[in-house]
Order: sequence, then C-alpha cells, then structure tokens
Amino acid sequence: MRFEELDIPEEILEGIRAAGFTECTPVQAQTLPLALRGKDIAAQAQTGTGKTAAFLIPVFSRMLTVPSPGRGPSPRALIIAPTRELVVQIEAEAKLLGGSAGFRIVPVFGGIDYRKQREELAKGVDVLIGTPGRLIDYLKQRVYSLKKTQFLVIDEADRLFDMGFISDLRFLLRRMSPYDRRQSMLFSATLTTRVLELCYEHMNMPEKITVTPEKVTVEQIKQEIYHVGTSEKFGLLLGILRRDPKGRYLIFCNTRAATERLEALLNANGLATAAITGDLPQKKRLKVLSRFKEGTLPILAATDVASRGLHIDGVTHVINYDLPQNPEDYVHRIGRTARAGAEGMAITLACEKYVHSLLDLEKYIRQKIPVVPLTDEMIVTDYRTKIPVRARKKGPRPQRERPKASRHRRPPAYKARRHK
Repeated sequence: MRFEELDIPEEILEGIRAAGFTECTPVQAQTLPLALRGKDIAAQAQTGTGKTAAFLIPVFSRMLTVPSPGRGPSPRALIIAPTRELVVQIEAEAKLLGGSAGFRIVPVFGGIDYRKQREELAKGVDVLIGTPGRLIDYLKQRVYSLKKTQFLVIDEADRLFDMGFISDLRFLLRRMSPYDRRQSMLFSATLTTRVLELCYEHMNMPEKITVTPEKVTVEQIKQEIYHVGTSEKFGLLLGILRRDPKGRYLIFCNTRAATERLEALLNANGLATAAITGDLPQKKRLKVLSRFKEGTLPILAATDVASRGLHIDGVTHVINYDLPQNPEDYVHRIGRTARAGAEGMAITLACEKYVHSLLDLEKYIRQKIPVVPLTDEMIVTDYRTKIPVRARKKGPRPQRERPKASRHRRPPAYKARRHK
C-alpha cells in the first residue's frame, strides 16, 4: 500500500516524501485506514516497524480536517512516552512529517531547562510530547489543561508499566476529555492483560491490531551467541570489534558500573567509545547520541536506557556484552539494528554469571539462538587491563573538613550513675 492511496492531506504527504517514505509498513497498512476514519487503535508490533509514523500521520491528518477548539491551554494532541530518548525521537519525526502543516510541537521531559520548557508550553501548543513525570508536574501547576485535547497517543505502553508509570498514566487520563470525545491510540510491543485493561477502561472500543505475532524478532537480524567465561569475555569482544573495524556497534551491559568500566577499557585499548547510562546528564546524553548517529563515534556502550526509542540508521551490530535477564529487553536491544528493512547482526556473550536466563529468553522468542563455537584465535589476549586514571583538575586539592565535636551533653541519669 502506498501513502498516496490513503486519504491523507497534501501537507502531510509532503512530510512523508521529505522523510523518504514510499510504501506503508505492515503496521502502517493495518493502522492508517482505521485511524484516518477516527477509530481508536490498540496495536501490537515489533520494534523498528514504523510505529511512530503509524500514529503521527493520522493525528496530523485529522488535525487538519477536524475543527479545532482554538489554541488555548489545552494541546490538541498529547503523546505520552516512557523515556526521554523516545520523546526526542518522536519530536524529530513529528517535525519532519508535520513541518509543512505549521503545527507547534513542544517536547517536555526531565534533565533539560525546567523554566524554558515551562515557558514554551505556556505559549500554547498543538502537539505536546512528554514523559509522565514532567507532564504531571506542569499539569499540576496549571500551565496547560487536557479538558479539550482531541487526540491521545500512548507509545510503548508495556514499558510504561514496567517502569512503574501506570499510576501517573491513569492520573493524566482521568483529567482528559471523555474517551468518546477524543481519538485514542495505544502502541505496545506486547498487548498484555494489563495493557488491554487500560484500553478497555480509557478508550472507545479500540480496534485491536496485531502484526506478525508468530515472530518476535525481526527476520533481517542475524543472531549469534558465544558461550564464554567471564575472564575471556572482554578479549572475545575485542576480537569481534577488530574483525570488522568499519562497523557501527551498540553494546549493552546490565548495570551502570559494567557499562562505565567497559567504556574505559575500550578507550584504553584504542577503540573510541562513549557510554550512556540512566544518571548521565541529559545534555551530555544527547551530545553522545548525536555523535553516534552522525557516525563520528563508532562504538556506543549503554544500559537498557538505550534499548527503546532510539532510531539510528546504520547500526551494523548490537552486542549483548551481558545477557539480559528480561527476555523483552533482548528483543528491544537487538531491535536497534536492522531498522526499516535493513540487515543487522546481534551477538550475545553468555557468561556463567547471566547464562541462566537463556532458556527463558529462547522460549520467549520461540527460537534457538545459533551457537558459534569458540576458538582461541577469536580471543585477543594482548590487551590493556588497567584503566588509566583520569587527569585531575588543575588547582589545589580541596581540604577535607574535620568532623565537628559533638555538642550534645550527656543525660543527667548517666552522670548520676557515674558518680555512684
């Protein structure tokens, strides 16, 4: 199905052409005809299949055809996403697809100038994209209202549940216009019972759409697994990276400490690497992601904070340095490669610390991950094991303050016992 065959306004078609889209992906082909008629949607689809365009195109198209309540405190469309990275990704695609229509699009999320976002939101907005915490913060301050919002999109609903945002999500939904006076769309990698319960409670008889449920992972991803000891894991990783030095690698670890140590070790061995973790300041995180997207940074190490919401063209390899403990995290991690029909490689290093989750993982994806025999030639042994100490800032060392003497007096009863 081509986009020209659908009832899409010319302004949005210009944005579709600017994005380089020609034919609908499976999720778009099933979603767009219904959503363009105003139907509520509850869709399950694999990551990297064009879900963002599947809800932005009908929302923008109907915003041009449905009468507006007038620009005021209520945004016409509200898009809720679980992570900052996903908000940034949706904003970028929204500005590309709806650029010709002149919509005012504002993102709000933590880690960025609080007052500046508040001022932008107070000016009035057509499309508001944000994470639950920051959306609720501004809503309680009455910076904006949801009483006249016409369109609602909940993206990565299962992730919102996993991150504990369900109470925040219900808080927002209870303050919106009635479900029969708005169009609601929900997208999720899995339509669990909890997600469907939310649909039936806050949506108007949604059309349930499931795309390719028999395969959890994308076919274009070639998967491999190595069974390796913890002591040999880094040497094997170096061997993989040096085997294809022109590749672009996204490496996942289970913990922040492991991610930061891996970044330091790779840089110590001459491989330019940066890391993003949950506590990294947002400005620095965006700068690192920008370098990785532009191709100036060949290797990015990350925790699961990067497993969703990142659309980066040209990621050739996803490496699970640590085998994930949650099977769904594995699917989202490897979904960072083979985007939009391209091919990609997913390599997993299964050490004795995390290999116990492999059985559940393969049961979830309904396939066996091919095991690659390990040979001595694959493992690099002459690598640096010491992490160089970072240079201290210039200037005298700050003097450590001595603890102040306690001013608390002993209780009278203690003194009485002492004198006796």
